[in-house]
Amino acid sequence: MLRLSCLLAALLLSTAPLAAEPVAQAKEKSAPSLSADPVNPDKPAQKPYLADETAPDTLAILPPPPGGHTAGESADRAVYNMTRAMVGTPRWDLATSDVAEGSEALLENMSCVLARRLDPKRVPTLITMLDRARLDLVRAVRAPKRHYRRLRPFVGNEAPICVARDPHLSDSFSYPSGHATQGWAYALIMASLLPEKATPLLLRGRLYGESRVVCGVHWMSDVVAGRTNASIVVAALMGDAGFRADLDKARAELKAALSGEGTMPDAAACQREEVAARETLP
Repeated sequence: MLRLSCLLAALLLSTAPLAAEPVAQAKEKSAPSLSADPVNPDKPAQKPYLADETAPDTLAILPPPPGGHTAGESADRAVYNMTRAMVGTPRWDLATSDVAEGSEALLENMSCVLARRLDPKRVPTLITMLDRARLDLVRAVRAPKRHYRRLRPFVGNEAPICVARDPHLSDSFSYPSGHATQGWAYALIMASLLPEKATPLLLRGRLYGESRVVCGVHWMSDVVAGRTNASIVVAALMGDAGFRADLDKARAELKAALSGEGTMPDAAACQREEVAARETLP
C-alpha cells in the first residue's frame, strides 16, 4: 500500500508542469509583441513613436478597476446583464462588425462619417502613422492589464457574446480595453486631421469602444479606462516631432483622397450606426 501511494505521488508531481505550461503560453500569446507589427505581420516591424523614457506610465495614471462588492462592480455587472438582451439587434450587429481592429479596419469603420470608403493604398502615410501609433497604444494597455489581471465578464458564465469563446481571449485580461483604447485614440487622431468632422468621428470612436460592452467581452469601466488611456497616449504623441510631421503629411494625403472619386459606404451599415448612436448604455 505504501509503495502504491508513493507511486501515485510521483506520477502527480511529474505531470503537474505539463498541465501548467499551456496556460502560461496562452497568456503570453494574448499580449501583442512590440517586436512585431501586429497589423501587418508579413511586413517588417514598425517602430513605436515614443521611447521608453517618453512613454507615459499608464499604470501609474489610470485608477484601479472597481473592486469586488463595490458600487462600481455592481454597475458593471448590471450593464453586462442588460446588454445580453441585445443579441440579434442592430446594435449587436454593429458590435460584431467592430471586432475588427487596426488601421485598415478603422478606415472602414469611419467610412460612414467620411461618406467614402477609402482605399488604404491611397493614404499610405496615414496607414503607417496609425500602425506605428498602435504600437505605442499596445504598450500603454499591456502594463495595467498584466498588473490588475481582471477577468473578462463572460468568464464563468454561458451568457452570449458576439465572438467565439477562444481560450486565448479568456486568458487575456480585461482592464483597460485595448479596443476602446485604440478606437478612441484613432478617433482623436482622425479628428485632428479633419476637425470639421470631429463630432461624428469622436462619436464613432465612442461607439466602437462601447461595442466591446455590447459584445460581452469587456466591462463598461474597462472601456472608460480605455478612453482615458488613449487620451494619455495621444497627448504624448502630440509632443513628438516625428509624429507631428507624419500628421501633417497624413492630413494633406487624406484631404486629397477624399476630394477624388471613391466608393460610397454601405447604406445598411450607416443606418445601423445611426440607430446605435441614439441608444445609450446605462
